[in-house]
Amino acid sequence: MYSYFIPSEFVRSVFHITPETLKNKGVKGIITDLDNTLVEWDRPEATPKLIEWFAAMKEAGIQITIVSNNNEMRVQAFAEPLGIPFISRAKKPLGKAFSQARKEMSFRKEEVVVIGDQLLTDVLGGNIQKLHTILVIPVAKSDGFVTKFNRMVERRIFRYLDKKGQVTWEEED
Repeated sequence: MYSYFIPSEFVRSVFHITPETLKNKGVKGIITDLDNTLVEWDRPEATPKLIEWFAAMKEAGIQITIVSNNNEMRVQAFAEPLGIPFISRAKKPLGKAFSQARKEMSFRKEEVVVIGDQLLTDVLGGNIQKLHTILVIPVAKSDGFVTKFNRMVERRIFRYLDKKGQVTWEEED
């Protein structure tokens, strides 16, 4: 059961994920969470560094779709100015939004990665769909109401995985 909560990779942030690394793995598409994965949950727009990251992915031919449990107004206000497709109210970890995003990108499962900051939504949902999952450290120390509960459950799962030697974050630069 715990295997569904183990991401394929642990990285510190999306900025540690490069187009070269993804292309070497045959990745053509990214399904990414928004809040606390790309920006703080209460930041309305992308940072300049994140805009550069998106541009590098686009230049490399890697498509991005944002899949968020947040409401349409929040996700649309962030994604539309960047020209990034999105799915809001995704009901992660349920698989429909992951499948929809992958199909809209027209890629096979092995050509897509899921990036997120939560085990209970992003990693679990991606793993259930048999996608390559990448867990990042949340960009903010605070969370919205529902996420606070998820983090409490995550801490228990992390303690268990750590005891089993299955939690390995990449080294800090």
